[in-house]
Amino acid sequence: MVSVPKRKEIYKYEAPWTVYAMNWSVRPDKRFRLAIGSFIEEYNNKVQIVSLDEERSEFKSRSMFDHPYPCTKIIWIPDKKGVFPDLLATSGDYLRLWRVVSDSEARLECLLNNNKNSDFCAPLTAFDWNEVEPNLLGTSSIDTTCTIWGLETGQVLGRTNVVSGHVKTQLIAHDKEVYDIAFSRAGGGRDMFASVGADGSVRMFDLRHLEHSTIIYEDPAHQPLLRLCWNKQDPNYLATMAMDGVEVIILDVRVPCTPVAKLNNHRACVNGIAWAPHSSCHVCTAGDDHQALIWDIQQMPRAIEDPILAYTADGEINQIQWATGQPDWISICYNKTLEILRV
Repeated sequence: MVSVPKRKEIYKYEAPWTVYAMNWSVRPDKRFRLAIGSFIEEYNNKVQIVSLDEERSEFKSRSMFDHPYPCTKIIWIPDKKGVFPDLLATSGDYLRLWRVVSDSEARLECLLNNNKNSDFCAPLTAFDWNEVEPNLLGTSSIDTTCTIWGLETGQVLGRTNVVSGHVKTQLIAHDKEVYDIAFSRAGGGRDMFASVGADGSVRMFDLRHLEHSTIIYEDPAHQPLLRLCWNKQDPNYLATMAMDGVEVIILDVRVPCTPVAKLNNHRACVNGIAWAPHSSCHVCTAGDDHQALIWDIQQMPRAIEDPILAYTADGEINQIQWATGQPDWISICYNKTLEILRV
């Protein structure tokens, strides 16, 4: 009888540099594939694609490419069926799309620049890729704006359809820098998105009615809000966190301005939030206290006292992602290490 190697609960990859941006590939044929971005305080940075060799139980670097400045975010095309080109996007000075040409090569597909008239660029703090309509992306910038981009696949050149993008709309979203943007699954999942920023507000927009926005929450101390994350199963809920804050705030869009829950077990500032892809009541948070905590928020609006799971890493966790295609795996980054954890 052939013995099947028991799958480990934790796999670890050591990068050549400090890791900041990181995300899981969504395609069903590329299960344990992730992209990680370097954080080097100079112009020349890197993005590396790694995947788990399941037979050897170790991560292998598949390809690496240069990236100007550290990427602020990496997202693979939300392609659960594997029907689109194998693309990933990164934000930094600009939004870039990269095509994975083979297991060992990725190359720049297009650079999306909304600032054609100036030599200066307004760096992008984050972006989101619409899961219902993969031809839509939204970026947030320090210049107070959000931009919604449309992708199109051009004529066949050789045998590759070239993907390019155009600005669908740009709007002034906040009074100060915008730090994050995320599409909501509400109302069909194409038109609604929210953003957070240095003015301490969470604002919601509808692409069909851009003449006004709704303020869902304002930080009482007017601290900048750095991240926002929609519940993947129930579009009424989203989570946010303030700069240097140790708590994560859960909001219900039906009850604006009042948090429905506060998750405050972290002992140092929170750096990341990830909702479970398959459950409306589980969310993971991670921070400088080396902790990744999974919470069950079913009790809301009763207070959520303690997480149901806690993992302590060997360093300050600066990034956390919950795998869309494999909901029993979470990935974290600290220092030069990427770890995936079975939950």
